[in-house]
Amino acid sequence: MSKLSAWFGGTFDPIHNGHLHCAREIASLLDLENVTLLPNNVPPHRPQPEVSAAQRVEILKRAIKNDPLFLIDSRELERDTPSWTIDTLTLLREEVGAEAPLAFIIGQDSLLSINQWERWQEILEYCHLVVAQRPGYSSQHADHKVQSWITRHVTDADSLQHKPCGGIFLADTSLYTISATDIRRRLHHGLSCQDLLPDAVIEYIAETGLYRPR
Repeated sequence: MSKLSAWFGGTFDPIHNGHLHCAREIASLLDLENVTLLPNNVPPHRPQPEVSAAQRVEILKRAIKNDPLFLIDSRELERDTPSWTIDTLTLLREEVGAEAPLAFIIGQDSLLSINQWERWQEILEYCHLVVAQRPGYSSQHADHKVQSWITRHVTDADSLQHKPCGGIFLADTSLYTISATDIRRRLHHGLSCQDLLPDAVIEYIAETGLYRPR
């Protein structure tokens, strides 16, 4: 069987050190050769990005430059329709084949809203979900039926390597308090984001005037 591959979806407005550190932790836990960053175009359940798709891709490129762990998949940015995860997973499954293990990385906040996703109960037919911890979020879903669905599919790291899909792995990642919302707020107020963003991203934002003070 093929080695486990993993995609990490997000608005990345902008990508920050919390995203990157978390992805590196998960890569270490699961012995991943790569983590593919998958920027959303039109996120259905979140506010629209402040900067353009092209600018967010450029930020990603600068953030991961010279780091062989990361790849970028910009397919969702080429759509004019909402970025439904199920549509992307369907395409990825066709590309990797029926038997290859495939993981999709999300945060605990996303797991707690999984029942708002399009065709959410089909997600595990295409991939495993790898869930990173997020500070301030409950470990239990408010809907008992959804929590029962989650509990029923929880598995260990080893199982992800030997099955193509169907598992939920609750990764024991560090609790990063960094958020893109807070970073945008800081940038809007002209505050430093040193240690929150890669240096190359800070330089790009300064060069282009993105997220300029309001």
